[in-house]
Amino acid sequence: MKTTKTYLDYAATTPVDPRVLKAMLPYFTEKFGNSVSLYDFGEEAKRTLEKNRLIMVKILNAKNKDEIIFTSSATESNNLAIKGIAFANQNKGKHIIISSIEHSCVLNSAEWLEKQGFKITKIKVNKYGVIDPKEIEKAIKKDTILVSIIHGSNEIGTIEPIKKIGKICEKKKVYFHTDAVQSFGKMPLDVQKMKIDLLTASSHKIYGPKGAALLYIKKGTKIEPLIHGGGHEFGLRASTVNIPAIVGFGKTVEICEKEMKKESKRQSKLRDKLIKGVLEKIPDSHLNGHAKKRLPNNANFWFAYVEGEAIIMNLDSYGIAASTGSACSSEKLEPSHILLACGLLPEQAHGSLRLTIGRWTKQQDINYLLKILPKTIKKLRKISPYVQ
Repeated sequence: MKTTKTYLDYAATTPVDPRVLKAMLPYFTEKFGNSVSLYDFGEEAKRTLEKNRLIMVKILNAKNKDEIIFTSSATESNNLAIKGIAFANQNKGKHIIISSIEHSCVLNSAEWLEKQGFKITKIKVNKYGVIDPKEIEKAIKKDTILVSIIHGSNEIGTIEPIKKIGKICEKKKVYFHTDAVQSFGKMPLDVQKMKIDLLTASSHKIYGPKGAALLYIKKGTKIEPLIHGGGHEFGLRASTVNIPAIVGFGKTVEICEKEMKKESKRQSKLRDKLIKGVLEKIPDSHLNGHAKKRLPNNANFWFAYVEGEAIIMNLDSYGIAASTGSACSSEKLEPSHILLACGLLPEQAHGSLRLTIGRWTKQQDINYLLKILPKTIKKLRKISPYVQ
């Protein structure tokens, strides 16, 4: 058994980078002002807020700083995007299009709107989890007000053709939202070139603190706030602004921007080594998602004759942290809706394992995983009732 931890669940959350923590610390005890206060402490907080808003403008190639709305989480941002557009534009129509592999917060928001009288179309994906933009074009009707498609899947890592979808939505005059939580900071995003009207990103997925996220909203977009109060964030998100977390978010974005190209290349090599090793060393193992069009840090598999929960628990006993699906729903026992959408049978989806690497993953971590995982699968198959 291993005493030290091998963390391979970076898609769930990431440790705060020490450089980020250092930048945040003064804003807890020295520069603690409220950004709407008129005296010096408040003015300093406001300047800090706007400085960090401009950092987000730069990395997304947005046009104006008032297109960046800071929120507390990606879940809040996605709820604001889906419900805010729906409520503000229901006089035009009540039809919304999402994919069948959206994160649960988008899926659940859409299903809740369905109970309020909205019509939801879920676009199917192929076996690799890829959406055909032509299917979206065919699904758009006169009363369609929003298309929301995830950029990089939080579970299987597949990257969707967002630019092509954005162009279709622009042509059809339909708002386009993308959940870019897993791709933001890992690969270039340009909201203008990709024709994106709304985009969600989060701090704690890229070595920043929890409690900070953003929603990019293109200027002129008609949207209704969900949280009402003191008129913060241009009247779109009331609540005292979390300056320390936003400072951390801004710092981590600056670091990502500088290191993105090099780090993405490094992680892609480790990911490919991991995928090749698992498929070669473990019989009846299968890669989920697209082999090449995938996030640089994501590897997702399903193994015949075993259950994901048992794999996770066994790996944990060796100090390896991994996931059997989306971290937000990992306590649920039903099979992943994303894997089912890709055509897996429930028993196959139950045998899934998500391994996601990050800034502190080293080659020895992959080597260790490739030593332990084959033994784990072999041991579990010996006691599995499913083995023929």
